[in-house]
Amino acid sequence: MSRLNLLLLIAVLGSGLYLVKTSYDARRLFTELDRAQTEARRLEADHQRLLAERHAQATNLRVEQVARERLKMRAITPEITQTLDSAASAPGTAP
Repeated sequence: MSRLNLLLLIAVLGSGLYLVKTSYDARRLFTELDRAQTEARRLEADHQRLLAERHAQATNLRVEQVARERLKMRAITPEITQTLDSAASAPGTAP
């Protein structure tokens, strides 16, 4: 009877240790899942913010402002428009 009790005690201790290990693994995985979900929410918020910024940068007023300030572009007027005669600009033709 003593051997049976010893065998049962070892089985109970083994199953207890296995239960502790699986509980620890479950908590660890839950923590990792929570961190991943938090990171996903943060990345989604960043994505939405970047989409809004891209939309704001692509408006017509913003493009015109950048063209005027950084590229020193200006609106077309008849005073600065130059026209070329197509016959005079063709190579090999005399005026």
